[in-house]
Amino acid sequence: MKRREFITLLGGAAAWPLTSSAQQPERMRRIGVLMNLAADDPEGQARLTAFLQRLQQLGWTDGRNLRIDYRWGTGDADRYGRYAAELVALAPDVILAPIAAVVVALRRATRAVPIVFVQVTDPVGAGLVESLARPGGNATGFMNYEYGLSGKWLELLKQIAPRVTRAAVIRDPTEATGIGQFAAIQSMAPSLGVVISTVNMHDAAEIERVVAAFARGPNGGLIVPGATLATLNRELIITLAARHRLPAVYSNSIFVTGGGLIAYGPDRVDQYRRAAGYVDRILKGEKPADLPVQAPTKYELVINLKTAKALGLEVPATLLARADEVIE
Repeated sequence: MKRREFITLLGGAAAWPLTSSAQQPERMRRIGVLMNLAADDPEGQARLTAFLQRLQQLGWTDGRNLRIDYRWGTGDADRYGRYAAELVALAPDVILAPIAAVVVALRRATRAVPIVFVQVTDPVGAGLVESLARPGGNATGFMNYEYGLSGKWLELLKQIAPRVTRAAVIRDPTEATGIGQFAAIQSMAPSLGVVISTVNMHDAAEIERVVAAFARGPNGGLIVPGATLATLNRELIITLAARHRLPAVYSNSIFVTGGGLIAYGPDRVDQYRRAAGYVDRILKGEKPADLPVQAPTKYELVINLKTAKALGLEVPATLLARADEVIE
């Protein structure tokens, strides 16, 4: 072989790895998602849509450079544990998880895989992070609200239905955050002249039974804090409130768009949108231990005037002026 031919061949060989490297597909990353709602719940789908849209804006597309594995817990603690183990076994780069119960199940399965949570009321009290500023472990994310917000629900109930002197807090006794929520509501009750009681729920049949029993007394109203079981049974709760003519205040606007009276709380869909930003940062090398837990930036006050009219309530003009959305 002549010297000139050898040099030409060598030069061509040196270029091969560069050409091959340029044609390599993007590295596929993997995300696990363990939801607390049912797969056919429109609210769960809306939250995930916001998450996926924001991920796409950040350069991540399912099927191109990202693979997403979904599990739907449907409010079942046993499923949370089983699905947590399944997702961890798939070795994802990061897992998205709503509510404390889901995050607890995931942290039983792993202390290594990064977790980004949403809708967690008290991450420090639940043992999910060391502090809000420095989470310190494998989990970080976005708080739902502080316990102090719970007292606001009673204030709103009294404003929109001044005759209420008894209020039942519908809560899931398996969710530890209910204790703090009830305490905040109870602390407001004496100044507003309202007697507070709890209505525990384990399933739809119990919800129907206890609400009917509470409604037998006069001047009653309901407070429905954020709880997975309440969200899953929101149509039933709204129907019961209307049937028994009980003014009710909710922490989630989807109850009001579904026919409930009034709601005040954080924008859950926005939390999923913001969570995509933390997932992006973790995929790019940051650690959850160094990403501070963030509080909500958007709260919504939503009022359903049609429901108010059906209950014989006149909504104060001052309340209407503060509302983010009024359903006619």
